[in-house]
Amino acid sequence: MTELQSSGLRLLDPGAGAPSRRGGAGPSDHKAVTVDGHTIMVPVHTSSAWQSPFVADAPDAGGASLLKRGSIPIARIEFPKVPRFYALQTLDGVPYSHIATLHGADVLATTVLQTCIRYESRRKACQFCAIGQSLAAGRTIAHKTPAQLAEVARMAVLLDGVKHMVMTTGTPPGDDRGAKVLAESAFAIQAGLPAGRELPLQGQCEPPDDDRWFDRMKAAGIDTLGMHLEAVSPAVRERIMPGKATVPVSRYLSAFEASVKVFGRGQVSTYILAGLGDTREEILAMCETLVGLGVYPFVVPFVPIGGTPLEDHPAPDAGWMKSILEPLGAMVSRAGIRSADIKAGCGKCGACSSLSQYETADVQREVVA
Repeated sequence: MTELQSSGLRLLDPGAGAPSRRGGAGPSDHKAVTVDGHTIMVPVHTSSAWQSPFVADAPDAGGASLLKRGSIPIARIEFPKVPRFYALQTLDGVPYSHIATLHGADVLATTVLQTCIRYESRRKACQFCAIGQSLAAGRTIAHKTPAQLAEVARMAVLLDGVKHMVMTTGTPPGDDRGAKVLAESAFAIQAGLPAGRELPLQGQCEPPDDDRWFDRMKAAGIDTLGMHLEAVSPAVRERIMPGKATVPVSRYLSAFEASVKVFGRGQVSTYILAGLGDTREEILAMCETLVGLGVYPFVVPFVPIGGTPLEDHPAPDAGWMKSILEPLGAMVSRAGIRSADIKAGCGKCGACSSLSQYETADVQREVVA
């Protein structure tokens, strides 16, 4: 799985299963693929994917496809089906797929604000981010209202049985850095769920200036929190994401400490994009600090997205990724903050990284020993 996520996948039938995602906030240019019962997001629209040694045949009548490396069969894979809620539109006429999308096999994901103060300036923008692309292409809307999100979430639960939801956001002006709009959205979503049904929520934003926002988000119905470092060393942060780097790592660390007190150990996470320039040692040292604070470090391989300044930046080698994920899997396992214990969000989903597989491997080694 690690090699597949680093190399990408060529599809003989690009239309198989749920639509792939191009552009937008967060990880993109992927397609959901189920391998041995575990669904991962695999790059299919990147330059590395077009040259990948991995090829997926067109699905058979049962929906299964043969994964090959060159001409050598490796495994039977499947593609999650198009969710039924995609066929609907909101009361005000917006397609549900413009409000939220299926991620992995059973996760509902949305970008509440599809605009960002960092993205508006080329000098400040994160060079890997494509938050404006899906908006410009008409595949989404700029601001999903609480009512729209509540409507779509309710139907995704009823029609497709989604198990948890991720809400990320572009950073708006103001010192709450998106916490306010996330809290408003979460309150509406939780209030609109069918009686007796639950939908654990993760909210993702930059650290707000005021730590009291953590209590407010928790009270509004957000179960887990993501505040994403992306890169860990100051030099790489300033070069790759100059606007976001104005919030220093020291503020992230103090925000992590404060938020863990509210959400609990293992219920706060951060996204780290391996392959942007941080060394293996820098990433693992930061992960050790994060785990000590009770934060889950979700390390994923960088995927170059077309149309961004880093579209030609190489994806990290699978061997290098394994050299990080293997010790990291052991680290989080020993700390007792495994992905399986996270209530909602990217770490629980695990589709964008094979980290959870190394957690399992670590447990198996302990049992054998």
